[in-house]
Amino acid sequence: MFNKKNIKIPLDKFIDRALYHPKKGYYMQKVPFGQYGDFVTAPGISKIFSEMVFLWLISYWEKFYKDRKINIVELGAGNGEMIFQIISSARNYKKFYNKCDFIIFEKSNKLIKLQKEKLKNQNVKWLKNLDKLQNKPTIFVGNEFLDALPIKQFINFKGNWYERYVQKHKGIFNFTKVKCNIERVENKIKLKLSKNQNFLEISFEEIKIIKKLNNIIKKNNGCVLFIDYAHSNQKMFDTLQAVKKHKKVDILNDIGNTDISHMVNLSFLKKITKNLNLKIKFTTQRKFLLNLGIMKRAEILANRASFLEKANIFYRINRLIDRRQMGELFKVILLHKKNKQFNLGFK
Repeated sequence: MFNKKNIKIPLDKFIDRALYHPKKGYYMQKVPFGQYGDFVTAPGISKIFSEMVFLWLISYWEKFYKDRKINIVELGAGNGEMIFQIISSARNYKKFYNKCDFIIFEKSNKLIKLQKEKLKNQNVKWLKNLDKLQNKPTIFVGNEFLDALPIKQFINFKGNWYERYVQKHKGIFNFTKVKCNIERVENKIKLKLSKNQNFLEISFEEIKIIKKLNNIIKKNNGCVLFIDYAHSNQKMFDTLQAVKKHKKVDILNDIGNTDISHMVNLSFLKKITKNLNLKIKFTTQRKFLLNLGIMKRAEILANRASFLEKANIFYRINRLIDRRQMGELFKVILLHKKNKQFNLGFK
């Protein structure tokens, strides 16, 4: 992955190689999810999370595309748990189920293998190129998708802007900085970001994927629902982190064996969507799940459960909605055309 003794590469290229190198990249060689992995995602905490996402999907379809065929595409499906539960729920609503093509967009062959094992009895297709989607309304869903995209970082030091690089010198990795023209960076992404900032964190890959999704829904209709850990600070700050065995670790240690991610910047996302003439709404995961009735669903399941099972159900729900856990940290983000009005989960 980084075989040479001495290298110097931009941070985003370092992250991309660390996560997605064909043989040694983190997501290409590891199954990071679950209690015995490096982190747990919401679908792995409680199946009710995925049932709430299903409820939102079928409601969106009923409002805008009833009786029409649609694509439901999960962006980066992890171990396949969320789409498995979505399909399981959809089977109870034959009219909806028969109108859906369920598709996974996934880069990692390792995870595709895992997903195919979990979904072997389900009617799912896999794509590595979104251009191959059939021309019909498409609802994209991504849980912890954006946070795994590579980022660039820029630092204003004594009035000059520098780009953060990773260098390897005599086998040791460390961060360094290279002087850059910030106006050229801003012109490239058609966004003025540096005013009143002394630090910038930008995902060029995020801009690229949102442009791609926008082109698809502009042509064929649909929307995008992201669930990710995010912040809405106007002032940018360093959100880069690495995780191993559920603990934060040094990003430059054990490269290829640790997850690297960042927090999605909602202020930056709003600027991207404004340029694309897209409507954006966001709320906390807590509000979204409560608005969709997660507590009522939990009570229904608890009615037929033992005392210990009831305690487990509500313990897991609490992890999803508690303000001190995932409830406030995670945001739910809706992107769709400006002429669409849909408030379910966002009231």
